Amino acid sequence: MNPKIDRLRQMYFGSDVHPYGILEQEIEARLRPTDTLLDAGCGRAAPVPAKYLGRAHRLIGVDLVDFAGAPQGLELYKGDISRLPLPDASVDLAYSRSVMEHVADPLAAFTELRRVIKPGGYYVFLTPSFYGYGSLIAYLVPNRLHPKIVRFAEGRAEEDVFPTHYRTNTRGRVAQFAAATGFVVTKFRYLGQYPAYLSFSPALFRLASDYELLLRRFESLAPLRGWIFAILQKQA
Repeated sequence: MNPKIDRLRQMYFGSDVHPYGILEQEIEARLRPTDTLLDAGCGRAAPVPAKYLGRAHRLIGVDLVDFAGAPQGLELYKGDISRLPLPDASVDLAYSRSVMEHVADPLAAFTELRRVIKPGGYYVFLTPSFYGYGSLIAYLVPNRLHPKIVRFAEGRAEEDVFPTHYRTNTRGRVAQFAAATGFVVTKFRYLGQYPAYLSFSPALFRLASDYELLLRRFESLAPLRGWIFAILQKQA
């Protein structure tokens, strides 16, 4: 990170826990040594389930990409989370990080996740809020342009940038799909973070940081924050 950007991040956000860290804290709080843990949309190297090696009975990752660089000890399947290669009621805890915004058919995905989760089990996910400025811009910009923009803003390889649909990215949509598939929403939060997409410009980074602090002051503005964090439970 640019040293000036890093100084601004420390000045504005200090020791804030990144939304990714909040997701992992929730996983760690619920995970038991006897559990089967599913990462629905784990990425090429499956970095998150790799953190739990030795802490669960089974660690499963599913993604559409070809896997590369993942450690031994993970069960990785190339496939769609709407058609999981797993038996009914075989997963204790499932989660997704920055995945649901890419899902074209959320009803199918939620239905399939509920199928494989055991009664009483949970699906925890973190996804951008549709009303965050980053999501609104991404929604308005054609998907074909996203890879070049993300490569410029974040340095991420173009092959790791996927089309977005934002069909699960409001409180109402989460409640709608949960109710339609038999999940109960046990937690729903809006989260924010430092403006990572604007790290190429100190002036824009500072402006977006001021905006984030404004959103934190007023609960009515919470939907404009960058992230949605939700926990759904399959009832016993």
